[in-house]
Amino acid sequence: MDLRRRGTNEVAFALLAGTAVAVAPPAWAQPLVPVEASPAAVALDELAVEGLGRGALRLEPQGGVTVGYLGKATRSATKTPTPLLDTPQSVSVITREQILDQGFQSIGEATRYVPGVIQAQGEGNRDELIIRGQRSNADFFVNGIRDDVQYYRDLYNIQRIEVLKGPNAMIFGRGGGGGVINRVLKEADGVPTREIVAQGGQFANKRVALDVGDRVSDSVFFRMNGVFEDTATYRDFVDIRRYGVNPTMTFLLGPQTTLRLSYEYFHDDRTTDRGIPSQFGRPYRYRDNQATYFGNPFLSPTYVNAHIATAQLDHVFENGVVMRSQSRIADYEKFYQNVFPGGAVNAAGTAVNISAYNSQTDRTNYFNQTDFTYQFLTGPVKHTLLGGFELGYQEGLSVREDGFFATTGTQTLVVNPLAPLTRVGVNFRNIASGANSTYDLGLAAAYVQDQVELNDYVQLIGGLRFDHFDFAATDRRTNITNARVDDLISPRAGLVVKPLPNLAFYTSYSISYLPSSGDQFSALTPGLVIAQPERFENTEVGVKYDVSPVLQLTGALFNLDRTNQRIADPNRPGFFLTSGQTNTQGAEIGANGYVTDWWSIAGGYAFTDARIANRLSDTIVAGNFVGLVPLNSFTLWNKFDIDPSFSVGVGFINQSHSFATSDNTVRLPSYSRFDLGLFYRISENARAQVNIENLFDRNYIVSAHNNNNILPGAPRTVRAQIIVRW
Repeated sequence: MDLRRRGTNEVAFALLAGTAVAVAPPAWAQPLVPVEASPAAVALDELAVEGLGRGALRLEPQGGVTVGYLGKATRSATKTPTPLLDTPQSVSVITREQILDQGFQSIGEATRYVPGVIQAQGEGNRDELIIRGQRSNADFFVNGIRDDVQYYRDLYNIQRIEVLKGPNAMIFGRGGGGGVINRVLKEADGVPTREIVAQGGQFANKRVALDVGDRVSDSVFFRMNGVFEDTATYRDFVDIRRYGVNPTMTFLLGPQTTLRLSYEYFHDDRTTDRGIPSQFGRPYRYRDNQATYFGNPFLSPTYVNAHIATAQLDHVFENGVVMRSQSRIADYEKFYQNVFPGGAVNAAGTAVNISAYNSQTDRTNYFNQTDFTYQFLTGPVKHTLLGGFELGYQEGLSVREDGFFATTGTQTLVVNPLAPLTRVGVNFRNIASGANSTYDLGLAAAYVQDQVELNDYVQLIGGLRFDHFDFAATDRRTNITNARVDDLISPRAGLVVKPLPNLAFYTSYSISYLPSSGDQFSALTPGLVIAQPERFENTEVGVKYDVSPVLQLTGALFNLDRTNQRIADPNRPGFFLTSGQTNTQGAEIGANGYVTDWWSIAGGYAFTDARIANRLSDTIVAGNFVGLVPLNSFTLWNKFDIDPSFSVGVGFINQSHSFATSDNTVRLPSYSRFDLGLFYRISENARAQVNIENLFDRNYIVSAHNNNNILPGAPRTVRAQIIVRW
């Protein structure tokens, strides 16, 4: 099946037919039989095109339906296969085709073209994003299961990335105040797969990824994904070396039972890079310091070793109830060390302080999610009833050692900002203010949800989740254990009105909580033991319009209140007041899909007004803008098929100015950037491409961690890639 050069109407017809197979409920009186349980239908799980043609419908893992740059359906937002048109929430899908076309290899890069998502620096050792004004390094999921350790994730084994905006604790549990990032893995689906993606380019970039899959028999399938990358970067002395392997197996145990197994080993080893300092409330000479390393790169390693094993069992009972049970054991060995700018450049421009510390944050996660779904009628009203539970246990270690410089014996080293590289030795030791604890978190949750289709025009969704958190942390120096238990109830409600089959207006309301131990819950002090969880309350109205079956426009208005933020109690050191508040109001517009049969787009516009509503400190006061959140951001990626062999991609990113932190003392300049892609079909099974990031070589600031850890953006960067399938 090759739909690349067909007219839009023919592509639309194929998509509508396929979508009906993927997401339409079966006859109400019949038991549900999942597509993947039938050997004859397994090829439908991912309709592959011949060669590298575009425009092909894909029925993907986890209820996904995509075509080109457009996501049509997913189960992630509701835990049931649901068209995005009928989902009362803003959801952006980065498809596999878009990932390959743009040549990006990381979460931060891939989400740059998603409206309302901003990349944070993450201290140069982890993924960290800001969604709707809420910053998090823990709201990452894989197939709906939490993947909350701080590290850089690769995209070699990813089918698609889903950005679900607004708090949705009913589905994902704690946190996720601004939204979550869900990666959907490739699966062994029985479709013969042979793919090599080789990349090379500036800064000694070398990368190769392999994807091989087939049938062992009519009931046993396998797939293997692997990657190796070794590259320098535009930043002096900053290198990256990573590799991973992810074998998967699928077993059709019967006509109504499917077992999927997956194991991933992933290693990432790189130089921690905290960027450049500030001076006079601006990034310090960032046009001259695009590559300059401030600190000691030779004492700034970071690495992760991740072992992730997953089992998913799907079964359809005779009464029509569908069970899906996922279990995951994930073990992470994580370490980072950094020697970095610890203050601003002085007024004379002659001195800047360098600081140092390291952190070990090993963690092991055990999770099980089990869902039961049943579809039934009450008169003319259709119901999709979901009930389920989640059990989890997380245990880990958190140790921080602060650095003392050999030449001074102190925690500060003064260097000349015109020659900021240092090779001075550093002694690291655990001091009283540094973490040194073991911890464990027990989780038990239960949830129920009903999706109600009153008629062809009105749909409702309502759900409730109960979470029980039992967290304890033990200081290894004193053997003192602090513990806290939280019992939280998170509701969700939504309304979808469809005056036309291809037009939906929606409104939604949801609440999420973040326990006082925070995103990474690595320690629990006496002050945190008595602090109430932070609360996120989101109200949203929006519209989704399928201009054609292969082009969707979306719009959303939202109000997000974050309350119970902690403020240091001036009368009790180490304790907190929970009167801090922020408010984010905004509007988002998105466009994804085929404008014509030769023009594809992905992008949108976001207006995000994120403000401090009640003071958080003496410097973070009401009215301040939340750090790193621009008022306006616009992104648009276009791909034009010039002829059957040659295509051109043009991308544009624009962000208005923002502030490095919420004290608003260091301003980050606005910027615009163009990207270019050139694509040539060598044969039916091979494609060559060249991607040029920052085409006009603009100097800009891409992200920050605080006022004096600011990361310049990359200069013009050229990479070549070849994709071969056979």
